[in-house]
Amino acid sequence: MKKILLVGNPNVGKTSIFSRLTGVDVMISNYPGTTVEFKEGKTKLGEEVVEVMDVPGTYTLEASSKAEKVAAEMIKEGDIVINVLDSTNLERNLNLTFQLLKKNVPMVVALNFWDETRHQGIKIDVEKLEKLLGVPVIPTVGASGEGIKKLVSSLSKAKAHSYKYNQKERWNKICETVNEVQKTTGKDHTFFEYFEDLSIRPLTGIPIAIIIMLLTFATVIFIGEFIINNFFEILFELYRPLITSFGNSLGGGFIHDILIGKLINGQIDYTQSLGLLTTGLYVPIAMVLPYVFAFYLVLGVLEDSGYLPRLATLSDNLMHKIGMHGLAIVPMLLGLGCNVPGALSTRILETKRQQFIALTLMAITLPCMGQIAMIFSLLGPYGLGSILIVFGILLVVWFSMGLLMNSLIPGLTPETFMEIPPYRLPYFRSLIKKLWMRIKAFFLEAIPFVFLGILFINILYVSGIIGFVGEIASPIIVNLLGLPKETVASLIVGFIRKDMAVGMLLPLNLTVKQLIISSVILTMYFPCIATFVVLLKELGIKDMIKSTLIMLLVTLFVGGFLNFILK
Repeated sequence: MKKILLVGNPNVGKTSIFSRLTGVDVMISNYPGTTVEFKEGKTKLGEEVVEVMDVPGTYTLEASSKAEKVAAEMIKEGDIVINVLDSTNLERNLNLTFQLLKKNVPMVVALNFWDETRHQGIKIDVEKLEKLLGVPVIPTVGASGEGIKKLVSSLSKAKAHSYKYNQKERWNKICETVNEVQKTTGKDHTFFEYFEDLSIRPLTGIPIAIIIMLLTFATVIFIGEFIINNFFEILFELYRPLITSFGNSLGGGFIHDILIGKLINGQIDYTQSLGLLTTGLYVPIAMVLPYVFAFYLVLGVLEDSGYLPRLATLSDNLMHKIGMHGLAIVPMLLGLGCNVPGALSTRILETKRQQFIALTLMAITLPCMGQIAMIFSLLGPYGLGSILIVFGILLVVWFSMGLLMNSLIPGLTPETFMEIPPYRLPYFRSLIKKLWMRIKAFFLEAIPFVFLGILFINILYVSGIIGFVGEIASPIIVNLLGLPKETVASLIVGFIRKDMAVGMLLPLNLTVKQLIISSVILTMYFPCIATFVVLLKELGIKDMIKSTLIMLLVTLFVGGFLNFILK
């Protein structure tokens, strides 16, 4: 089967073209490093089915990073290369184009973001560029699908040329090519361009970043609470008579306890009954899903607008203090949605040292959106202050542990050179598609784990195992952390699903102090099983053991300290 490779610099829209060609569900984001490992799908080329591969974004085939090594190796296997260029940054993109031409592989050039050239007053003579390169050149807009049909039909005309320029000659040839084919006309600055300047300068960019982050979380809270109060609360009240009638038909016993759970004052309590058909549905759908939906919606806007690279640039100095560079802000933000994609995206960091620090900090201090939603539900009735205490503690631990690991772990943090794209209005279709994919993943991952967690805990309760473990752990749980021994059940469930574990604190009637401590502990002590598997894969057994020891020691220290100072 023929292999068609999509190759280009980071952030040139390769993934959107890949999705157009194959129909495969792929994240389409306006920031560098979206694709670290390649993705593959299939499409028809005439009557022939061919394999399409989305190669990691790279600026050069002279491999120095993981992404560049993967790209260089894959080029050797391709039958046809689609070289995707950002047509608004022709000079920078042609460097890779000429390196690909030197490989003597059949190639087609896709001039992506063609719509942006009109907005920026850029005119490119496509026919002349095609003649100079000696390969077909097709203008495209991956997000809207413009030019994709013509791109596919041009693959049969893909040509191979062998250029022998050395590096100096190559840049001279690039400059000559750009001067011949591109003209830029004057135009007035747009609002986005003024905002680009303001949002990248520290004096104005930092206040803008703070405002955007505050607006982000305020929007998440507003949308989440609106959905809960105006939809899911009503829906589950309509569901109550049905599930109550079903529970009555079961009578008592083991099956009733598993499906319906325990009755509180003779009635089903969606947060305390712990039945598969009560708490098992209510927690992920009514308490967590609205906040997850809101977070991923806002995150999608930040990704596709082009703001995240600017945030990475602004945070670069801070990140260097804790052993990483500015790009690490991307996995940190993704980790607030779900630690799994956040952990996977740490592959954009060049060294194992940076990745170890990023993954350990993420596992210790970043609650996922589901867990954040449950913390809001737990502490919301006690005011914003108690919520801010939890996240303030996690922020202090994040920075302190980063400083400590940066000073103790040998090695350096290399500088990164990051492409900052222009601001763009997000394409509604891409935004909704990405949101749907993430929500679908939440349903496939969250509900089964919540069901499993509830079933597991009910069995442990009935068998008396939780009581036994609680007695053994009592000196630590009660004396050091100041929590009732019943919280052992939450700690056990936390390994399966963190948001469910936080929800299990509701029936324990904890004080505000205990709620704060337990929320912090459940965030820090250990990642959920899905994140654990990813961490193990990324770090290896040896570094995973180190990371786990750090997590446990820091958790005990912080929990004991909070128990001592909080009143």
